[in-house]
Amino acid sequence: MSLLLDRLFGELPEDKSVDTKTFLDNVSTLPPFIDCLGSKVFSIIKSDINGNITKIRAVYDQDPAKYATLQAILEAERETHKEQWPKVGATLALMWLKRGLRFIQVLLQSLADGERDESNPNLIRVNITKAYEQALKKYHGWLVQKVFNAALIAAPYRSNFLKNLSKGEEVKEEECLANVRHFLVNYTATIDAIYEMYTNLNAELDYTV
Repeated sequence: MSLLLDRLFGELPEDKSVDTKTFLDNVSTLPPFIDCLGSKVFSIIKSDINGNITKIRAVYDQDPAKYATLQAILEAERETHKEQWPKVGATLALMWLKRGLRFIQVLLQSLADGERDESNPNLIRVNITKAYEQALKKYHGWLVQKVFNAALIAAPYRSNFLKNLSKGEEVKEEECLANVRHFLVNYTATIDAIYEMYTNLNAELDYTV
């Protein structure tokens, strides 16, 4: 059984609204995925994801009816924190969370698409590098970038990573990748919807850390 199939993301409604509770429950199962990458350096991403989930949930728990969707949270915080928004509260937490979730999505999609270093086909550095460059690198200063470059050296073998995704079971690679593709369908749609929401609300920020 794939780690990713423990809690699948559901299909979004026509208006692409993202139910806050369902989203938080789903993403809360993802941090163990980071452990599959092996290196403790990647725990930075895991910690960031966990921290941002906690911040968003704290806002949601204040008034579940009012904050039923992620967009409702952003719009409420925009109204309350006019000058500081969007660099405030759950809006800022979700902005960083979606980047961590995009990292996972690009990494898995790259694996599912069969992208690999033909000279070292059992390494996943090419997949992790693509994910980092597309999702996180532009928001990181040189020091954080150096940390992630070091993490690439410790990236697990492809075979070990896929075995970890399968909870240690011996599963054929194609079967494991089929599970990845199944997971990605609604997961990708959800992440895309959140990015689109940030664009539409002009809530995206490009500062580095």
